[in-house]
Amino acid sequence: MQMIQETADLSAYLAADEVIDHHHPVVRETAARLADGVADSYDYARVAFEFVRDAIPHSQDSGDPRVTWRASDVLEQGTGICYAKAHALAALLRAEDIPTALCYQKFEVVHGLVAVRFHGAWHRQDPRGNKPGVDAQFSLDGERLAFTPDPASNEMDYPVLYAAPHPAVLDALRDAADRPHLWQTLPTAL
Repeated sequence: MQMIQETADLSAYLAADEVIDHHHPVVRETAARLADGVADSYDYARVAFEFVRDAIPHSQDSGDPRVTWRASDVLEQGTGICYAKAHALAALLRAEDIPTALCYQKFEVVHGLVAVRFHGAWHRQDPRGNKPGVDAQFSLDGERLAFTPDPASNEMDYPVLYAAPHPAVLDALRDAADRPHLWQTLPTAL
């Protein structure tokens, strides 16, 4: 799939905002802890990916009713759905100057993941969290995502690489009182 940058300005994929708040102390402290002893930015990206994938449970899998959307809240509360986990990973990567985009797939609902820029190219990564039937891995040599869309079922990869969360995603997260409410309002398309 040919990915399309929302903006040609790579600095947009390093920016902090209200959601990807990589200037927040909890993000900075987590990034520093993860960076300790890594060999290079690629190794850091893999370690950060594995941390978000494995140490922060997907709230649906764990039964946690809380809805997080800001990266610092995801790290502090230790929970989130795919979008929130993508926000946390983007913040951790941007904190270490690794350009990171938010991207999406369409299944029954929209699924969130990230793309990292290494060696002049974007590489999608899915920190959703593994479980039986899901085995996402950090890779720059071919995608190892949680899910593969089936075009015959009207599923798809959205090609746009966003510098900030898509408004439909952010609105659903912010407006949800809890995860059961969120499940009723998740976007079904972008």
